[in-house]
Amino acid sequence: MQPRSEMNANKEDQLTHFGYLQIPKDEKVHWVRRHFNTVAQKYDFMNTVLSFGTHYLWKQIAVRMMNLQPGDRVIDVCGGTADLSLLAAKDVGATGEVVLYDINWAMLKMGRPKVERSPFASNVKYVQGNAEQISFADCSFEGAMVGFGIRNLTNPQVGFKEMHRVLKPGGILMCLEFSEPVTPWFRWLYDFYSFYIMPAVGKILGGCAPAYTYLPESIRLFPKPEQLSAILEEIGFSAVTFRRLTDGIAVIHTGVKK
Repeated sequence: MQPRSEMNANKEDQLTHFGYLQIPKDEKVHWVRRHFNTVAQKYDFMNTVLSFGTHYLWKQIAVRMMNLQPGDRVIDVCGGTADLSLLAAKDVGATGEVVLYDINWAMLKMGRPKVERSPFASNVKYVQGNAEQISFADCSFEGAMVGFGIRNLTNPQVGFKEMHRVLKPGGILMCLEFSEPVTPWFRWLYDFYSFYIMPAVGKILGGCAPAYTYLPESIRLFPKPEQLSAILEEIGFSAVTFRRLTDGIAVIHTGVKK
């Protein structure tokens, strides 16, 4: 008979988090898909409202830090509604290519009109797929980026390993993700805003308070910048750096495949 302690450990190994809620690991992808199906139509609008438009500036800085070159091939993992893809497409030019890669069709669908209205429609491709099993060969891209999506994976480390795999040697990884402010008074204000104001605004304007309760909970459970840097180095990235934005509300990590 299996000892109770081993049974409990095995049970914990089969669980993961969706916000603060513990769920079976094999169900998280369905929870995440349902979550983004719910918010997809108002995703861009709510991002702009809740961040006071700052997310656009964060994304511009993040893509600029990749130093992409004309002709580069880039994968935008968990690319959603294409904001990062469009910024990267501008940098890689007509001879480059950006693959917008996301598991959620509703999000890809919402991003498509923005791409088609842009001058870069011909060099942005769409692929629906799982970030933990990227459907491209080894060493396929000069750049891999993920913006506000890695924390939604069942196993973010597997997602980073997949991005490392599909990068060419010398290719750059960029991860833009939420974190917590470093200044104590601002962190208190941010916590109040995140746990009380955001769900209320989400209910009134987005029609779904639980979706905007999940957001701050998932941020609090995500590794801190120093921890994430160590994870990326362990995976095999070199020259790993991070840059805090807006006192640490968002953080840009970069690393290079050796």
